[in-house]
Amino acid sequence: MSRLSPKPSEIDGSDLLIAIVAARYNQVYVDGLLNGVLAELEKAGVPKENILVERVPGSNELPIAAQLVMTKKRFDAIVALGVVIAGGTKHYELVADSANMGLQEVALTAGTPVVNGVIVGDDEEQVKERCVGAIPKGSEFGQCALEMARLRRNYS
Repeated sequence: MSRLSPKPSEIDGSDLLIAIVAARYNQVYVDGLLNGVLAELEKAGVPKENILVERVPGSNELPIAAQLVMTKKRFDAIVALGVVIAGGTKHYELVADSANMGLQEVALTAGTPVVNGVIVGDDEEQVKERCVGAIPKGSEFGQCALEMARLRRNYS
């Protein structure tokens, strides 16, 4: 695990439009990530009316959700939040890989930054630490969305 995250940038988000697609599966942990993202957006001054939050069943549905919300409005960035925990089978690898590749494909095809906020853990303790514990990944995802949204705005 890397603890070498970049220092937060000071970004004025008052004119940004941000969408968040969040899985309901492992909702306690996804909600922890969502709260971190929303706190960062609020700190940057993104108006509540400029933030869309859509819930989907699980992490596997995040890529299509990201693609669908982009058809409605031109967002500056999209944050996809999910939690996948290893189980007794390899199914979690399939879900994590398909979410990862799908989100990247959506971002590159649409030309809109999509932050991959899918946490994949070997066990619940790893996930808990990153979603509601000492490693604030939700805040990092929020910062990433702000930076990438500003970058998109600079080049659009």
